[in-house]
Amino acid sequence: MPIAKELKEILACPKCKGELEFREEKQEIVCKTCRLVYRIEDDIPVMLVDEAKPLQT
Repeated sequence: MPIAKELKEILACPKCKGELEFREEKQEIVCKTCRLVYRIEDDIPVMLVDEAKPLQT
């Protein structure tokens, strides 16, 4: 099940408060400013900076 549109509108990067890119097919959310990738687990965004992975180029 995809993330609800309403949730996408209010979610922001917990580190910089910036905009996010949703890559639901990969089950991840990307902050290009911080270069961090947050995972989506069981359709729930895990927005913890300590658990984010570096964005690979």
